[in-house]
Amino acid sequence: MLTTVRRLLGGHRIRALIGKEFDQIRRDRRLILSLILPPVLQLTIFGFALSASVSHLRLGVVDESQTPESRELVASLTESQSFRLGGQYASVDQLGAAISQAQVDAGVVVPYHYGRDLQRGSPATVQVLLNATNANTATIGQAYAEGVIESYNQQRQRAGPQPGIARGDTPGPRRRGAVRLMPAYLYNPGLVDSWFITTGVLGLLLILNSSLVASAAMVKEREAGTIEQLLMSPASTTEIIVAKIAPLFGLLSLMMLVALAVLALVFRVPFHGSLPLLLVGGVLCILSGISLGTVIATLSKSAQQAQLTAFFVNPPLSSLSGALNPVEAMPGWLQPVTVLNPIHHFATIARGAMLKGSGFATLWPNVLALLIITLALAALSIWRFRKQLS
Repeated sequence: MLTTVRRLLGGHRIRALIGKEFDQIRRDRRLILSLILPPVLQLTIFGFALSASVSHLRLGVVDESQTPESRELVASLTESQSFRLGGQYASVDQLGAAISQAQVDAGVVVPYHYGRDLQRGSPATVQVLLNATNANTATIGQAYAEGVIESYNQQRQRAGPQPGIARGDTPGPRRRGAVRLMPAYLYNPGLVDSWFITTGVLGLLLILNSSLVASAAMVKEREAGTIEQLLMSPASTTEIIVAKIAPLFGLLSLMMLVALAVLALVFRVPFHGSLPLLLVGGVLCILSGISLGTVIATLSKSAQQAQLTAFFVNPPLSSLSGALNPVEAMPGWLQPVTVLNPIHHFATIARGAMLKGSGFATLWPNVLALLIITLALAALSIWRFRKQLS
């Protein structure tokens, strides 16, 4: 057996064929780059982006006590690696609005009698408001708050006979002068993980399916030679472009409606906001995906090249969207990249409209950004398609 293998590998014909394949690969620079560059870049990006841990959560503060004790508590929370001060607010309503608009990730409410109760040795309650749109982030945020407050409690005990701090749901008799931490989960009281995942996956489906279907259809038509037949027809370039986009757009829009029905009926995702706003975001998402697929098809000479290009584009597009994992889990230098990602903006629109009940007044920055990205991709795809036709 070994002799046969040595004879096969040592033969002149097999060496010539292997050499020919290496020469062909060396002449195809795009193939060399696709074999080396995408895996390295994707491994690097995924290592940073796909992380479940979060840090430096933006914390909004409502300090109704305005005492040295309350300022000491707020300083302990915001000086840790878990939280950073996101703003001071005059009322709980203002803090709730800031959480709804994603200006802060969590909030702490220090009651008016906090300092007096501690000085008297009476129990004091501190409420922590958590944005539970992402149940994982809310749970981690609660654990962070409990850890910081427990550390704060130990520091006060070492300083002398000071009141302790305990969780509000701790069983058994409470100690005199304990501060109770009362978490409140906003927008997802039951901490249902599927609500966050499914609203993000919806954007992924719209973009990725649109791009894959559009690129496959265009490449297949070009390989079949029907592009040349279209050029010989009396139809204008604009009519050809509209005729190619319209059927795909109709089918993908139907897919979006079916997916929304699945979210409501199967996963029981609540819907508190504007349906037209969500549909507008979905339509822009579909057009972005079709435009992206058209660009990929015009840059590729075959179906295999289109698949390789899509493999280079789609995984980073999904991992840097915040659709499956919180944007806060990404490094600070990587988070601004999500602004250029249409999936990120649609996921924000979907979660805001469905879970938070947010309207256009809150979500207009994401709608505007999604519109700009869609127009830019559409203009690029039309330019590339016209160039291909010419």
